[in-house]
Amino acid sequence: TPARLFNSSFLWKEAMPFPRPLCRLQSSAADLNHMADKIREMQSFFGLEVTGELNQKTLEMMKQPRCGIPDIRSYSAFPHSPTWTKEDVTYRILNYTPDMLQADVDEAIARAFQLWSSVTPLRFTRIYGGQADIMISFAAGFHGDFYSFDGPGGTLAHAYAPGSGIGGDAHFDEDENWTKFTTYGYNLFLVAAHELGHSLGLSHSNVFGALMYPVYMAVDTRNYQLHQDDINGIQALYGKQEASFSCE
Repeated sequence: TPARLFNSSFLWKEAMPFPRPLCRLQSSAADLNHMADKIREMQSFFGLEVTGELNQKTLEMMKQPRCGIPDIRSYSAFPHSPTWTKEDVTYRILNYTPDMLQADVDEAIARAFQLWSSVTPLRFTRIYGGQADIMISFAAGFHGDFYSFDGPGGTLAHAYAPGSGIGGDAHFDEDENWTKFTTYGYNLFLVAAHELGHSLGLSHSNVFGALMYPVYMAVDTRNYQLHQDDINGIQALYGKQEASFSCE
């Protein structure tokens, strides 16, 4: 199951079936109890008053763009902590969004990778043909992985934890408005940096301001740097960047 970035009022996939399957609320007392438990978990994660009820502050948080899987602590990895077992990781951009110049897409993706390589021993190399470790693509609707995109305003993107085949791949919903800026649409650099964190094995953080915090926040991306929590998380998986020394 990929980690997914959501927009609008879509909650974590495992958290609650909202907004469409509201009929589940009437199916059984067990469903109601499960729903309340998940609401409490979400409220605790985001530092809200824990009531188990969909109050106004909870609904406001639900409307924020967010990533799709739950977590209840600071930085975390996926189950069993999957990682790339090599330091040289390849990526390939399979296609482009018409929303941006191709050069701007290339730059956004390269900058997103550079965030992670700047604090780890990892090195990312772009290839232009064949199978890369991380395959990056833009697609709409059904696109071959059984996790269809849902048009504008729902799921923004999803990515898979490290592994063979589809492992590590990142998909971006073409029905969204992608941009190099943060004044409108969705900033591709920010979303890509978050999704590539998943591609490297990170799950979510409950530290506000961390890149892996599951709510999309439009911020100034000039001189953008990883939050210390993101650094702690990725270095727990791959170690620190090796210091280089020069002799005169």
